Amino acid sequence: MPSYTAPIRDLEFVLNELLDVPSSDIPGYAELEPSFTGAILEEAGKLARDVLAPLNASGDKEGCRLENGVVYTPKGFKEAFTAMKDGGWNGLDLPEEFGGQGLPYLMNAAVGEIFVAANMAFNMYQGLTHGAISAILAHGSEEQKATYLPRMVSLDWTGTMNLTEPHCGTDLGLLRTKAEPQADGSYKITGQKIFISAGDHDLSENVIHLVLAKAPGGGEGTKGISLFIVPKFMVNADGTLGARNGVSVGNIEEKMGIHGNATCVMNYDGATGYLIGELHKGMRAMFTMMNEARLGVGLQGYAQGEAAYQNAVAYAKDRLQGRAVTGAENPSGPADPLIVHPDIRRNLMDQKSFVEGARAFTLWGAMMIDAAHRKGDAEAEAMISLLTPVLKGFLTDKGFETAVNAQQVYGGHGYIEEWGMSQFARDARITMIYEGANGVQALDLVGRKLAQSGGKPVMAFFEMVKTFLKDNEGDEGLKADFLDPLKAASKDLQAAGMFFMQSGMKNPNAALAGSYDFMHLFGHVCLGLMWARMAKTARAALAAGTSDAAFYETKLATGRYYMKRQLPMTATHLARIQSGADPVMALPAEAF
Repeated sequence: MPSYTAPIRDLEFVLNELLDVPSSDIPGYAELEPSFTGAILEEAGKLARDVLAPLNASGDKEGCRLENGVVYTPKGFKEAFTAMKDGGWNGLDLPEEFGGQGLPYLMNAAVGEIFVAANMAFNMYQGLTHGAISAILAHGSEEQKATYLPRMVSLDWTGTMNLTEPHCGTDLGLLRTKAEPQADGSYKITGQKIFISAGDHDLSENVIHLVLAKAPGGGEGTKGISLFIVPKFMVNADGTLGARNGVSVGNIEEKMGIHGNATCVMNYDGATGYLIGELHKGMRAMFTMMNEARLGVGLQGYAQGEAAYQNAVAYAKDRLQGRAVTGAENPSGPADPLIVHPDIRRNLMDQKSFVEGARAFTLWGAMMIDAAHRKGDAEAEAMISLLTPVLKGFLTDKGFETAVNAQQVYGGHGYIEEWGMSQFARDARITMIYEGANGVQALDLVGRKLAQSGGKPVMAFFEMVKTFLKDNEGDEGLKADFLDPLKAASKDLQAAGMFFMQSGMKNPNAALAGSYDFMHLFGHVCLGLMWARMAKTARAALAAGTSDAAFYETKLATGRYYMKRQLPMTATHLARIQSGADPVMALPAEAF
């Protein structure tokens, strides 16, 4: 059975040294001293190791079941959910007035990686609740906040987001769920939603659904969509639960992965709902939480890669197969361990260099979200808005690839369910699809984000890279291994952007045909920037003298690998982009 240990040392490196969180002027960051954040990470690691990870494989095998209208989660999930509640983990970054601890979102992200890597399907029950809470915080009335948030923060009640319908996914303008206004100010919600993660279960007393629906007078398309709170059980004036609302589970989806999470078909049959935010402005309410939600999915991608990588390393060190070409390294045994072979090393280094770069990128992104929300930093908000499709799309694509690569280390055993490696790949696969499929993320990046505010955010990114290169150009220890590769990759990114500017206006397909490559090109540059920064930080620690020299030397070696073996992919992506739309659009539809 696979195991998992939280990478606390690396998380602490990113928080305390790379990002230097305690020195930040973001409100609330001053209290994030290493001893404080370290204690939080340690406790999260214990819960992940002792409670969540042991349920990952069994939850995958057992799955959820629907019996007589009741959804049952796998054995052990109730007890684990109680442990999550008792620890107050859901409220880590939520307002104290509603029972949370009021810490920055950054800590939610750091802890979130640990919980997701240990048991992604389980963590989605609280993760979806956190998203629903964010929407109510941003757009709910004071009465709605008082009614729902304390019980959702405590996980007595959980929450969902209901967007997708059988006939419409990304194109929400096609949705058919109706909201009929009632004399008392409520609405009757009628329609069907599908793919609703944690749509119903036996873990909480109530489920608070946030449902997109069309009310009369809203017009066509997304402009007519409103957002409604639809509780599973009605809530009485004194906060107690009343009658069952007109919402039920039609089915539990049979999925490729995340079997431990109940992904439901939800039927709304004249269910009582309450408008949240402005009428016909539901999409605005939904998009309030998109940066946070999509960063969370990007985190899921690399977290599954981290868990798979840990197990692949352990297997490669233990499994005896063949002899090293340079001579036996385990002469007393019948064969050498897999890890002596260069191709296994290549595979593991691909995994390690991606995961550590992705961790730094994600926590840097979470820091920008805090800067935007906690101190009103408009530049940080613009930057994270630009980078969100990269975080979501690139990290989930590469996270799935990492899980598959880890599975490959096992050879045939990786394909056998008994070893558990296929679960990481199956669970990671959904991250490329939900919260906006990755092709849509690429279109959003090229079609909307690049031109946002006259292109100021992307120009600010280029300037950020340029400034880092200039500030460190005198450091010969960084130049050849980190600065020169980053400079070349950044030039590739700028050249791709220039191609879009020159060709996109004449032929929009020329830009959109290269959008996916651009998202990956951008992702590589972001990880290249993270690795250059981490290298600078590691070199400074070694120069100052440290008792943990091996950690920093390993960090530098891993970074050099990424810069030499992964970052050059920017040239390939640029060549594809510059080929334009013709190779992509050459065939008529009937020729496929």
